[in-house]
Amino acid sequence: MTKWLISHSSKGGVKWQLVDFNGKKGQESKGIVDLMAIRKDHRKPHNHGQRGDLFEIVLVQVKGGSAGFPSNADIRRLMDVKEHHQADKVVLAEWKKGTKLCLYVLPNMTDPVDATEIFGKLPKITRVKVNAAARLAAKKSDSPQALTPGQKAAATRKAKAETAKLKS
Repeated sequence: MTKWLISHSSKGGVKWQLVDFNGKKGQESKGIVDLMAIRKDHRKPHNHGQRGDLFEIVLVQVKGGSAGFPSNADIRRLMDVKEHHQADKVVLAEWKKGTKLCLYVLPNMTDPVDATEIFGKLPKITRVKVNAAARLAAKKSDSPQALTPGQKAAATRKAKAETAKLKS
């Protein structure tokens, strides 16, 4: 859930890339950081360089199921790692089946933060699919035959226009 949220969030069209720290067989590896989210920072740098030279880095620890929150010693470790790598934030992601994903910007573990404040907005998810709309138009057609290429193209254009309206 956490990976999906981060990878589908963006700010100004700049997508987050995820670095996953798994062991040899796909299990969790040692270390305090579970994920790293990184993307190019397209703001003008304060000192030297040009737009896109710098990165935004968010370190993520994921807790799920019955796992408890990190201890004070764990939080100190996470903050030390943040300092060492000059990351922008350390985020605790807590998700339990059947509940909403909660994000906390450490060291604060009492006030959940909306994902848009950390990672930017999520795209609107529309359920209209262009090919599905074309198939629907074929079913509604008076003719028992399949759509002609011209009819299919017209149905596809119409579905794309409807999708564009939904996105705006």
